[in-house]
Amino acid sequence: MGFMTEQLAPPCPVRGAEHPRQIAGAGTPDAAWQAWAGLHDLPPIAPRDLVTPGQRAVIVAPHPDDEVLACGGLLQMLAVQGTRTVVVAATDGDASHPGSSIYPPAQLARLRSRETAAALHALLPAGRPAPQVIRARLPDGGVSSQVGALQTLLEQLLRPGDVVFTTWRHDGHPDHEACGHAAAMAVRLCGAAMVELPVWTWHWAEPGDQRVPWQRARRLVLDAETLQRKRDAIACYTTQLHPDPSTGQPAILPPHVLARLTHPYEVCFL
Repeated sequence: MGFMTEQLAPPCPVRGAEHPRQIAGAGTPDAAWQAWAGLHDLPPIAPRDLVTPGQRAVIVAPHPDDEVLACGGLLQMLAVQGTRTVVVAATDGDASHPGSSIYPPAQLARLRSRETAAALHALLPAGRPAPQVIRARLPDGGVSSQVGALQTLLEQLLRPGDVVFTTWRHDGHPDHEACGHAAAMAVRLCGAAMVELPVWTWHWAEPGDQRVPWQRARRLVLDAETLQRKRDAIACYTTQLHPDPSTGQPAILPPHVLARLTHPYEVCFL
């Protein structure tokens, strides 16, 4: 996950328009989401409904950690059902700590790559193979300028019948949205399917927000063991979990952000 403060105006005056898609501050409190009946009433979905036997799952993650934050529970369930899984790391996440003397970009890229390996190891049940990881090495914060390159990579990777999971095309972070757009174009050309995942949406949106396609939303329930492994995997991303004393910047993933992403369910848009 990368942090942005860019403000994106909504296209029309709908509910939530008074709070533009701005990733800044504390965002919508998790308690507000938990109190909204609409979230709990989303239709349920099972992993086999998303990826059937014989299909391959391809997860396109804008930054190291997005694959766990967005669908760490799903990744576990797919491994259990024997689905072959590939993770495409669009960026190395090397711009998450600008100006840091502790985490300069080159070192940060190495550290976040190691964190991904550790997180995937912690995430998956014993005896289940880790996903293949493909690193696109696109510029962190600049994926929108490289949508064509990412689309080409995906076209070379995808085959008919694959199911691509990536961040929603209107998630609010430019890298997240660019990954969604690149994947959407690639799947159309390759005969694959696509499922979109909200990540920063939980920050800027509000319950019942009409900018969010709730009619497409489905809810994947995570049992206690699956949720704990997801939390254990998130804990591997130590560069994102603590303040940077060299710059005074807070953690990229403070507790109030993690609270919205570690529920006993995951939401996807079909």
